[in-house]
Amino acid sequence: MSDELFRRLFGDSEPTHLGSGWASGVGSVFLGALGLGAVLCLHFPSLLTFPELRARYPMSYIRALIQVVIAAALVLGVLSSILRQRKVLGLTGAALAITATLLGGASVPVEGPVRRGPAIGFDWFLLDLFATALVFVPIERIWPRLPEQGTFRPDWTTDGAYFFSTHAPVQLLSLLILLPATMAARWLAVPRLAETVGHWPFAVQFVLAILAADLAQYAVHRAFHAVPALWRFHAIHHSSRSLDWLAGSRFHFVELVGTRALVLIPVTLAGFSQAALTAYLGFVAFHATFTHANFGPRAAWLERLFVMPRFHHWHHAAHPEAIDRNFAIHFPWIDRLFGTFHLPAGAWPQRYGLVDGAVRQGFFAQQVAPFGRD
Repeated sequence: MSDELFRRLFGDSEPTHLGSGWASGVGSVFLGALGLGAVLCLHFPSLLTFPELRARYPMSYIRALIQVVIAAALVLGVLSSILRQRKVLGLTGAALAITATLLGGASVPVEGPVRRGPAIGFDWFLLDLFATALVFVPIERIWPRLPEQGTFRPDWTTDGAYFFSTHAPVQLLSLLILLPATMAARWLAVPRLAETVGHWPFAVQFVLAILAADLAQYAVHRAFHAVPALWRFHAIHHSSRSLDWLAGSRFHFVELVGTRALVLIPVTLAGFSQAALTAYLGFVAFHATFTHANFGPRAAWLERLFVMPRFHHWHHAAHPEAIDRNFAIHFPWIDRLFGTFHLPAGAWPQRYGLVDGAVRQGFFAQQVAPFGRD
């Protein structure tokens, strides 16, 4: 759904503050879509669910969560329909909830062994979307950097498509990202190093894994800015003119795979335990989302030690003095070390996006744009 189509269907002149029915309507549509998607995963598990996750699901809790989501969507939809003069949001959310219920709801049985093989990771997309929105949507509503920006700012549907495209093909992404590190380990691994590091305390491994990854990411990130052929892909990420939790998903597939694969090579060769690597991957997913968020509060002492939203927002700033600055993802002192640090005292960028040039609008146009001759 495009931004324009969304505005035609759901846009109106009524207020959007709490108590107006707007939040309950949006919540109803969101939860209704999640509930319907979860029911479809129960109907078609071999096609829609990620094999590595299936065996880990506590199904009694998953089914209870699905039922709660569907019920909440229905209640919020009714509430929104009562509060708002225009009923489209509430009725849409309620309709999604009712459809999910008619299709069997959380009680849909999963019969027999589920076939393993190629599958769309729709379950991973739904789980991550639910968890991420549950954290960041309230944060951005309560402590926004730009209150007027709102949840549905321009191009949000494009970034929503990017979010889906980086979660649904989880099997393919995992294979492509892990392949370079796996191949490098065959030739470059140092067994004694891996054995030593693997015996360090978990907390030490976790912190060092973040540091090793950030040093690697700094180099890769800077290369994507410096090499014209790579910048064609990375410019898409910088084309966002508004930043929030969803904007952090705007990465071309080539850059996403290339960056993650290259960063995993030194982290894997260092010999960190699987627990430390898993913790790092969870941390970087949360932190990368947070640094793009429309989040206003700041702590000056923490900004010196750790990347906060204001630091990364300056990396996205459409200000000439901010070009090619703030490449680090986690530790700002890395940019100080290499002379690329830029963080004006107390100031935020006034504009985001590209200073020179432009990128095509729309998800599919941006996927093919780097391969053309603009």
